[in-house]
Amino acid sequence: MSAQNKAGLGALLTPEESVLVLIDHQPFQVANLHSHEPTMVINNTVGLAKAAKLFDVPTVLTTVLEERGGLLVQGIQDVFPEQKPINRTFINTWQDERVVDAVRATGRKKLIIAGLWTEICVAMPAIQAAGEGFEVVVVTDASGGVSKEAHDMAVQRMIQAGVTPITWMAVLGEWQRDWAREKTVPGAAEIQAQHGGASGVAFAWETQLLATPAGNEKA
Repeated sequence: MSAQNKAGLGALLTPEESVLVLIDHQPFQVANLHSHEPTMVINNTVGLAKAAKLFDVPTVLTTVLEERGGLLVQGIQDVFPEQKPINRTFINTWQDERVVDAVRATGRKKLIIAGLWTEICVAMPAIQAAGEGFEVVVVTDASGGVSKEAHDMAVQRMIQAGVTPITWMAVLGEWQRDWAREKTVPGAAEIQAQHGGASGVAFAWETQLLATPAGNEKA
């Protein structure tokens, strides 16, 4: 990715330019996820998936050897109940032509990736796609590795290859961009409340305060 694409307004994500690939959030991978608390990664991935649906961002779901590694985590599948994940044998998702064709069919060049594990199933396609002209963004807190070191080294390696790291709520913020875009505000607020942790709690509190008259007010 060129320096020109890494800075300036055009470097930020928009729904119209984005395509999301969620890679291998399956029971086998979750069982050996040690870089993050596993429930946090699943929570963040579901929030990211819901955001993609809210903003009409094309989303590709993938699994690897699901007959052995397990089906896609249900919370993610529930966001796209009509979509069957692409089940592959390649460790590198970007070597499966069905995945690449699905991404290319969108005509979009800002490729957002999250998956398990970061050091293998995220890094390999991210590095390859970055070398093929895509502006690749990896959602680090919707991904995870077998250890903190494995995750961190993978992120560093991807940065060296021109990949941009980001977190899921930053993706949501860049897609929303302007609170005057009222069509998506209720959905964005609901996603934040459900999956945003303390930010969601704070938002609910702010809503309560706005709706509650001061205690010393008189009728």
